[in-house]
Amino acid sequence: MRDTRLDPLQAKSKSGAMTDDVQIEVTVIGSLDQVEAVEWDKCACPEARDGRAVDPFTTYRFLKALEDSRSVGAGTGWEPRHVLARRGGVLIGAMPCYVKSHSQGEYIFDFNWAHAYENAGGRYYPKLQVAVPFTPATGRRFLTADGCDEVSMSALMKGAVQLSTQNEISSLHVTFCTEAEAKAGVQMGLLHRTGQQFHWYNDGYSDFDVFLGALSARKRKNIRKERRVAQSFGGVIHQFTGDQIKPEHWDAFWQFYQDTGMRKWGTPYLSREFFDIAQEELRNDILLVMCEREGRWVAGAMNLIGRDALYGRYWGCQEDHPCLHFEVCYYQAIDYAIAHKLGRVEAGAQGQHKLARGYLPSTVHSLHWIADPGFRDAVDRYLKEERASVNEEIEILTDYGPFRKIRGENNG
Repeated sequence: MRDTRLDPLQAKSKSGAMTDDVQIEVTVIGSLDQVEAVEWDKCACPEARDGRAVDPFTTYRFLKALEDSRSVGAGTGWEPRHVLARRGGVLIGAMPCYVKSHSQGEYIFDFNWAHAYENAGGRYYPKLQVAVPFTPATGRRFLTADGCDEVSMSALMKGAVQLSTQNEISSLHVTFCTEAEAKAGVQMGLLHRTGQQFHWYNDGYSDFDVFLGALSARKRKNIRKERRVAQSFGGVIHQFTGDQIKPEHWDAFWQFYQDTGMRKWGTPYLSREFFDIAQEELRNDILLVMCEREGRWVAGAMNLIGRDALYGRYWGCQEDHPCLHFEVCYYQAIDYAIAHKLGRVEAGAQGQHKLARGYLPSTVHSLHWIADPGFRDAVDRYLKEERASVNEEIEILTDYGPFRKIRGENNG
């Protein structure tokens, strides 16, 4: 599939009327080399002019690191085909898109959709994925410049559908989009899917003990015990970010990541070169939690830092120690979020075991466009039932959460 300039699109006013004097030029590029970083980031993270990006994953530097390290691209099943929208030569919208030949590394699973469609004689792959590869974190997928949300989103979506139809792509999937984007997408006729993750929310806690005070006595006691057991592993737990992160840390973390990747996915998604680029370009966006024992790094977790959230991404170890995974991935993240006044911690995909550790079920969203009308109708019926089931499960799990339900319960 070549890079291409799509048919010109006219912008819509808020009333829905077409404006004849404003034309949106939509193009598709096969690499971020074809757009300037400052242009992309004006759409992806305009707020970063005075601080951190809200979403560290859609920044130019993060997505470019995936491309430059060949973690995505030829042979990976993630072929970049980013959609850009310009008005009067100025970039007003961008969308990170990838042509997929499989469904690995997405975390909103459509394997059953693929099997059903292919068993019925259809061809599910290739498909178009609007996402940050290998990253189950909610964020904007329609990266729109300030003041251009409605016009840009419409142009980007029309461009992506046009790209799909011109290349006989079966479907288009916008995964881990924001709730606002999901609502706008439904108005545009897209199918809406929901799922759940577990997030920790900072209710203005001044320290970890104050957070524990909000929990039931049993959960509070269990967490204290887990932290005590974990921290007795015979070593020291360090938190590194920015210039505190050194190349030696990545040498160790690569070993941790490989071990986890081989067990979970069969082969790691990220290349070794990604971590070298992370040291040069991303270290200010990263929190590494590293465990040192007898002069060796034995375990660690990698987190990305957003403007109001900490995102847990990867964990691995070379020694097994009781409760160390919970300490490094969950409790150290809470410590960091409290200390830096971040609003939440997103601890990645799945994991009901997180509930007992203060992480509550939260809804995640995706949008879907399917070319085949019959298959689209079948998926639509399925998603209506699935949304009801997800909502019910979130209500039940929230009710079983670890927080105190009786005012005045003993805080001991």
